[in-house]
Amino acid sequence: MNLHLRPVAALLLAAAVTGGCATQQQPLPPAAAPSAETLDAMQRNGDVAAEVPAPREPAVPLSPLDDPGSPLYKKVVYFDYDTAEIRPEGAELLRTHAGYIYQTPSARVTLEGHTDERGTRDYNLALGERRADAVQRFLVAEGVPAERLSRLSYGEERPAEPGSSERAWSLNRRVELVY
Repeated sequence: MNLHLRPVAALLLAAAVTGGCATQQQPLPPAAAPSAETLDAMQRNGDVAAEVPAPREPAVPLSPLDDPGSPLYKKVVYFDYDTAEIRPEGAELLRTHAGYIYQTPSARVTLEGHTDERGTRDYNLALGERRADAVQRFLVAEGVPAERLSRLSYGEERPAEPGSSERAWSLNRRVELVY
């Protein structure tokens, strides 16, 4: 049978079947949407097969730590080669975080020290520790309680940027603030 004729044939068959009936069926009235209480009762009784979507809650505002528009979104302080001295731009970033940590009693931060790949493993672990110590001293001087800060050194073990270029090295000499 031609594909274009199938819908027409189906309609004619339906008309023939319903036309021969002695009684006409009355259309059903439109069903009202069940209330939330009715839906709950139906679900408890197993009368509702599918989950009814819950009403949407208002959007929860992003934490300033997760908002790309917030100055707290940046959580990495970079260092020059073979030093633990905090650069001026790092100091500004740390002042912003110090204010947040001070004003947020639940905030706890781990300061993770990192280095580039140059130097021995032991030297880089020690340098990462000195960098994390420098950041901790800075934050404490800005009023952050020391007990809300912890330090950890990864040395060269967790590079942010793999490779042996000046760009990679500069991105790997850092302390990350992990909330």
